Amino acid sequence: MFMTITATGSTECPATDLGFLLHKHPDRAQVFSTAYGRAHVFYPEAGAESTTAALLLEVDSPALVRRGKGKGRGGAPDASLAQYVNDRPYAASSLLAVALRTVFSSALRGECRTHPERAAAPMPLRIEVPVLPARGGAALVAKLFEPLGWRVAAEPIVLDSRFPEWGESRYVALTLEGELRLAEALRHLYVLLPVLDDAKHYWVSEDEVDKLLRFGEGWLAGHPEQKLITSRYLSRRWSLTRQANERLELVRLADADDIEVEAIDNAVEPEVPEEVAERPAPLAVQRREAILAELRAAGAARVLDLGCGQGQLVAALLKEARFTEIVGVDVSVRALDIAARRLRLDRMGERQAGRVALLQGSLAYTDSRLKGYDAAVLSEVIEHLDLPRLPALEYAVFGSARPRRVIVTTPNVEYNVRWESLPAGHVRHADHRFEWTRAQFGTWAGEVAERYGYQARFVPVGPDDPEVGPPTQVAVFSRTADGGPDAAARTRAGDNRTTSDNHAADDNHGDSDKTTDEKEAVA
Repeated sequence: MFMTITATGSTECPATDLGFLLHKHPDRAQVFSTAYGRAHVFYPEAGAESTTAALLLEVDSPALVRRGKGKGRGGAPDASLAQYVNDRPYAASSLLAVALRTVFSSALRGECRTHPERAAAPMPLRIEVPVLPARGGAALVAKLFEPLGWRVAAEPIVLDSRFPEWGESRYVALTLEGELRLAEALRHLYVLLPVLDDAKHYWVSEDEVDKLLRFGEGWLAGHPEQKLITSRYLSRRWSLTRQANERLELVRLADADDIEVEAIDNAVEPEVPEEVAERPAPLAVQRREAILAELRAAGAARVLDLGCGQGQLVAALLKEARFTEIVGVDVSVRALDIAARRLRLDRMGERQAGRVALLQGSLAYTDSRLKGYDAAVLSEVIEHLDLPRLPALEYAVFGSARPRRVIVTTPNVEYNVRWESLPAGHVRHADHRFEWTRAQFGTWAGEVAERYGYQARFVPVGPDDPEVGPPTQVAVFSRTADGGPDAAARTRAGDNRTTSDNHAADDNHGDSDKTTDEKEAVA
């Protein structure tokens, strides 16, 4: 996919200022990783009178297919276009829109520390997109861009120049010219490229409404084709389209009366269904709530937070009197120091301080201090260990400490296709050594339960997608009465395995002091 942005200038206002506004130096060719390939930024020309910046997106088609099939998640708009043989490598679409947002994020926000006056002022621009899918043809392209101040040239592309009788394709060669702020121009493209394509390569969820209104601010509410833009951008999802239109109507009314949106929001808000108006809690919060619910249901009073990091779960446990003893364990002394400051241990009353302890230790070692507890939590911990070292942790927790209940949470790799900003084939955090599918996690949990005398059941956390499941998967292990059929042999094998793996596993587990927010950076 390819597009160019050309600015014209003068001696007083040189066109090379475009490099400052885009935050990309004209003398350098740069490469950026995006969710579905590599984006190249370079300048075919850079002079005071005319400067052109080019964006070339190389689409990783195999990765696109791996991340999901079907409409809205990588499926081609036409049924005849399938997997590797399709229009993605060259026709502008939502893939290019995401690349724009990834590569030119500061320019989209209108930010430029060195030339703020240029970022705030209109400038002569020419934008060219050689191949643009346009469902509705050149006429629709004009209807979308001309009300925004653009002079539009949309030249239909014939299916095959050797066979003119076949007629025109649904693609156009687009040229836009006008005097606009660069941020406005990029926002127009970000919203209208997928609208013209009438398809998105990723799952459209509620946060798309916020993106539409954010990038449509100042122009979408008064656009004559607002309803078409909203419907197509949100992949014709009726509930999301209605929500967006209602919020845009608030903006229109506020502009008409020259007042703030908040001043009339109360009058319109009751018409918005509660389930639409409320945004879901962050995934980290949902995960903690699910853990707390399981601990309450188990009647646990003495709880271990294994791999406690900076103490978010420990803080939540302290708020409930039912948890009479809370122990946070982490290999990182630095993380424990941060947790102590966050919990204000030095300012706690004697009674409250008697409920909590923070211990330094590796989960690859057996530790007599961890025995006899009602429940243990391993929240987003196991994926930070190399797989060969996981058995050492299994034995230390399930074979040696043996709490009555163990709660393990870990990312569901199948759900990664729903994260627009996550590059293809990447895990959610740089330190994750693996991420499991639901089947892989289920197999592991079943084997651990059988080996150590537990029963396992599974709980979803976050939106449970019918195709790819929830973003977080949870296994709740309950210890059986007899401790399993092979306890003695299991213990001997576990001791041998743990001894051989201890030192290497200890070093590796030291990375588990990532904060909850860090672990959820893409979520």
